Amino acid sequence: MRVGTFVLAAQFPGQGQGEALHRAVRSAEVAEESGLDSVWLAEHHFVPYGVCPSAVTLAALLLGRTRRIRVGTAVSVLPNQHPVALAEQAALLHITSGGRFSLGVGRGGPWVDLEVFGGGLAAYERDFPESLGLLLDWLREPRVAGTGERFEFREVAVVPRSDELLAEGPGGPEVIVACTSPKSVRLAASKALPMLLGMHCGDEEKAEMVALWRTAARDAGHPPDVVEGIGHVSAGVAQIADRPADAVETLVKAMPGWLKQGLDAHVTVDGRHRVMRDPVAYTELLCDMHPVGPPRLAADRLAATAERTGITRFALLVEGSGDLAATEENVHRLGTEVLPLLT
Repeated sequence: MRVGTFVLAAQFPGQGQGEALHRAVRSAEVAEESGLDSVWLAEHHFVPYGVCPSAVTLAALLLGRTRRIRVGTAVSVLPNQHPVALAEQAALLHITSGGRFSLGVGRGGPWVDLEVFGGGLAAYERDFPESLGLLLDWLREPRVAGTGERFEFREVAVVPRSDELLAEGPGGPEVIVACTSPKSVRLAASKALPMLLGMHCGDEEKAEMVALWRTAARDAGHPPDVVEGIGHVSAGVAQIADRPADAVETLVKAMPGWLKQGLDAHVTVDGRHRVMRDPVAYTELLCDMHPVGPPRLAADRLAATAERTGITRFALLVEGSGDLAATEENVHRLGTEVLPLLT
């Protein structure tokens, strides 16, 4: 079982953006100190839901401050940037960290980001497969040309090559795809890339997505050992307390205000209608699904998810209290009290 944290750099009501970023950095440092496996960093633009606009930049900082823990993006939004530029950064972090970097990528949403960064709706609705393919080519080949509808350029040398570490470890950084639909599941499976599945999904839905991925991967010709050996990642929420009611109360008091403020701030690029979750009901749902409660209960829920879905890697939101000291304690207890129950 590989348990890590999921860091949004969430700005809770009444907090400054610097406070949210400081809490994000400290939670990652404490995650390494407490023996956790990984830190996964989210990326958002123009909203207090998360105030980190560049997950790879924050990953670079954390890789420099840590020595053991894996640091990944969850996710870098591919339609907002050129895939070669992102692949170059990923290769750089992979090499300089000794192979501790994972690149999670996703399609994002139909947000105003697409207008600001110039990708437009086509980058979101049509071009993600092309962008992903070009990114993977850059991480795997010595020379690459752009031959697609969106990206067309002459063949150029890949510098630095991400397989520089081949003698010591993996040939390139791990690439993970955030999947929210059957289409994205099949895309990830066609390339034998692991999935990142969202914290809003229950075990049954995640199990169905894993089953679809395996079927699509086999249909794409990937060998059985590759299909069975892929390590998908399940996102969730963790809040550790001595009594279940105390853990739930901590999240129900803090998270709805952050969710409402953060999600209400999203603006669609084309004015399409958005259906928002009720923030209190959503918080309560997350508390029911994920490791929220005493260490034994938390460990049992993680083990149950692993049993039902086959997923043994977790990225758990730990900043749901909105408080720095409480977040640090939560991470510490997750690593020192929950993790030993899973090994």
